[in-house]
Amino acid sequence: MMRNQLAISALAIALSTSGFATAQPFAATASGSQYQDHDRDRDWNAPPQEFRDIQRQGYHDGIEGARKDYDNHRRPDVNNRDEYRHPHVPESARADYREGFRRGYDTAWDHLMNNSRR
Repeated sequence: MMRNQLAISALAIALSTSGFATAQPFAATASGSQYQDHDRDRDWNAPPQEFRDIQRQGYHDGIEGARKDYDNHRRPDVNNRDEYRHPHVPESARADYREGFRRGYDTAWDHLMNNSRR
């Protein structure tokens, strides 16, 4: 009788431990990038090759701005983004930054809207 109780306890511990070990990677995967489904179809978020560094920075910031607006259920309007209106770049680079930001914002918004129906 004592052996059966010991065996059952050991089996319960082994099963609960193995379940915990497999549950952690799943939880880590689930809490990873929420855009994983959006990003796996192609490298849509890469800036155009012809962009200069400041335009690339704006492009990436535009993507992040669009994601924030999308997540917060805001209407898509690049002019509502503070980083677009008041970029933290030198005055001489603002036009290029804004061009990149707008392209990134528009690209991301289009991608998020068209792939959210999956």
